Amino acid sequence: MKICELKAFKGRNIYSHKKVIKMVIDLEELVDVATKDIEGFNDALLRLLPGLYQHHCSLGRPGGFVTRLMEGTYLAHVIEHCALEIQYLLGYEVSFGRARQMEDSTKYIVVYAYINEVAGLEAGRCSVQLVEALCRGQAFDLDSHINRIKAKAMKNELGPSTKAIVEAAQERGIPVMRIGNSSILQLGYGKYQKRIEATITENTTCISVDIACDKSLTKEILREGGIPVPEGGVCTSLEEALDIAQQLGYPVVVKPERGNQGKGVSLNLTTPDEVAQAFNIAKQMDENVIVEKYIKGNDYRVLVVGDRVVAVAQRIPPHVVGDGIHTIAQLVDMVNKDERRGEGHEKPLTKIKIDEISLALLRKQGYTPESVPPAGKVVYLKANGNLSTGGEAIDCTNKIHPVNCEIAVRAAQIIGLDIAGIDIACPDISKPIEEGMGAVIEVNAAPGIRMHLYPSKGKPRNVAQHIIDMLFPPGSRHSIPIISVTGTNGKTTTVRMIAHILRTYGYTVGMTTTGGVYIGHRCVMKGDTTGPASAKIVLTDKRVEVAVLETARGGIIRSGLGYDLSDIAVLTNITEDHLGCDGIYTLEDLLHVKSLVVEAVKPDGYVVLNADDPMVVEAAKRVKCNIIYFSKQEDNLIVHRHMANGGLAVFLKGQYITIANGDGFIQCMDVASIPATYGGMLTYNIENSLAAVSAAYAMKIPIETIQKALASFYADEIHNPGRFNVFNIRDFRVVVDYAHNISGYTQVIEAIKKMGALQTVGIIGVPGDRQDDTIRCIGFIAGKGFDRIIIKEDVDLRGRCRGEVAKLLKEGVLSAGMDPSKVEIILSEVEALKTAIRRAKAGDLIVIFYEKLEPVMAVIKEMLSNIEAEVNSDRNAAIMEFNRLQ
Repeated sequence: MKICELKAFKGRNIYSHKKVIKMVIDLEELVDVATKDIEGFNDALLRLLPGLYQHHCSLGRPGGFVTRLMEGTYLAHVIEHCALEIQYLLGYEVSFGRARQMEDSTKYIVVYAYINEVAGLEAGRCSVQLVEALCRGQAFDLDSHINRIKAKAMKNELGPSTKAIVEAAQERGIPVMRIGNSSILQLGYGKYQKRIEATITENTTCISVDIACDKSLTKEILREGGIPVPEGGVCTSLEEALDIAQQLGYPVVVKPERGNQGKGVSLNLTTPDEVAQAFNIAKQMDENVIVEKYIKGNDYRVLVVGDRVVAVAQRIPPHVVGDGIHTIAQLVDMVNKDERRGEGHEKPLTKIKIDEISLALLRKQGYTPESVPPAGKVVYLKANGNLSTGGEAIDCTNKIHPVNCEIAVRAAQIIGLDIAGIDIACPDISKPIEEGMGAVIEVNAAPGIRMHLYPSKGKPRNVAQHIIDMLFPPGSRHSIPIISVTGTNGKTTTVRMIAHILRTYGYTVGMTTTGGVYIGHRCVMKGDTTGPASAKIVLTDKRVEVAVLETARGGIIRSGLGYDLSDIAVLTNITEDHLGCDGIYTLEDLLHVKSLVVEAVKPDGYVVLNADDPMVVEAAKRVKCNIIYFSKQEDNLIVHRHMANGGLAVFLKGQYITIANGDGFIQCMDVASIPATYGGMLTYNIENSLAAVSAAYAMKIPIETIQKALASFYADEIHNPGRFNVFNIRDFRVVVDYAHNISGYTQVIEAIKKMGALQTVGIIGVPGDRQDDTIRCIGFIAGKGFDRIIIKEDVDLRGRCRGEVAKLLKEGVLSAGMDPSKVEIILSEVEALKTAIRRAKAGDLIVIFYEKLEPVMAVIKEMLSNIEAEVNSDRNAAIMEFNRLQ
């Protein structure tokens, strides 16, 4: 067996509204082999993964999967459950999974949930290796694989502090985007977004962080601000350090001027020898070393968020308690086996490590790592209580004196930090430190919040929620409105119409289309940009006030949605297109894909549906919010039933777009006044206008603005490039359109028949990934609709041989009864257009169904430019002749 595809969906997708891994696996010769027929397989599997006994499977009870296993199930099903169980062993509780065969092949699609992307992907690979080994009767070292995956996954894991912020944001309904593989998060979308890394927010200034990192500068600024701080000085040599210690009087503290997490800090030094050892340790971390007076008492961390204290913890230095049997080193190992302890910041507590500072402190207590302390004896490994060095915390939030709260807040504000960890040393935090007992030791930027989230004793404090509330005060906005448009045809035009209405109202619009990504009026990326990556460009831009996203089938299938929930979703229509591609074989399959867009809408949002399309009406069953139906027919039964129930609808009443809002009817505008409909001739642009009006009304855009915007929206190169653009060239016309499916061709041909032409010439082509019958059908439609035809091919053949699509199209054209002498093949799109223009006669109408817009427009612009030059030349010649005759 082999893995053909393995990828992670990072958001909502066609398999689930949760994150999933998709794995395509080829079982090859094992495709029809059931588990009960493989000798020893079931027993070996359950020995390795006994947790499988608890899996419910389709039977809906613990042990359900084992029942299926014993009855005989297929191996892809086993791989699915193994991937889930391996993730559980890694500490990730996931349960969703599916395995389905691909169209009578030896391949299966296996889909399963994940939390950590690396762990999810590696669990899939490991599951395949495990099942394959057991099928061959081979041993499998699962433990080594688990350890390898765990080590790899931890590099991609968010720390407890960042994870808490993610959870707090999600509880508020704030979308979260992780930027890269770091701990930088984007909270919210567009204009209202905020970025945060650990506990440094985008509001935290660089200069404030620099000050906080410089401990001596921080002390000086705090002292000038009236904050009690320890006396001390900065030195670069041991002689200076000893002099400062002598002047201050013992005990003293020695630490690097720039440092964090308590690294290189030595406390309660009472002799010159201890100062010398501590100086050498600190000197390894920074050229400048601080020597300051040791403040007796407890070590407290006060967390300030905004203008208030939200949590206080007493920090207990790393220590072990003797039992009279084990050495200190052994006791440390025993403490480190606590499941709450991990490496760095991966878990609530950090493992204790014996380093130079630990050895010095042990010597001071009369011990070495090999010493066996008596039962009950507390032995300290560090003098400070930083969690990052193995310390623990006791919650004291309810004990802090109001004066000390005020001092902590002032200290943070003086340094300029919106989130700060204020370290205070004093005998009792419940008494004011201004009475001469205690001082502010440090002000920390990017303070860790593990000690408050997971104190060893006392009440956990949800400080992450306070951070989120500071960034987004309750009632404030965190995201921009998102309008997502999907369907078979009309997506691009509808998106452009909606964006034009919103821009007319004054919004800065971020828009994705098949023609590129736009911020405001500027194209920031060209190309077919209708997938999640393009949506991300819009949603991460701080200028954007509204996002209007074209959400196409391909992007949905390949990568899911590029956003969490939209405010408005539009489903224009469901017609035959892309069938046979990406596992989509029927209109029902296509509806399933497109329905993801209408499912992923906020509960108070709106879904705009085409009531004239029965397949679109089917999608209403999946909608869990408000619906607006639109229709070209005043007597549409779906619309009438919806209105009878008080629902919103937009429909044509005569020639007027009319809005039914539950309280009555609003006459919006005459479709003939919308230039893009060519006086009502373009039926499909009437549909697109109805959809756009529906979305705009849901956005509460005034009717006057909608009228003004649509009255200035043209089917031209500026407003709607590549969509039924008409160019007058001498005495004939050229229409440029992107129709590429049966419905699109039919609608364009219906429109040109209303335009009046002596002869119509179609330059036709179809993407190569369409089914043979579909290509022939388009050829047939063109054969019935045009007087002459030139068949061209796309540059991107999409798996076809050169000339193959053209041959199929010609078969279709001829089957319509067209005279073979009026059909020719010119494979180059540009050459086909040039040929048609060169042969054009007065009154002709040429229609080109293009693949690439820019080369086609270049031909037309060159022609128009040449005509203009000829006109100017003739004019100049006439003027010269006139002047000569004078």
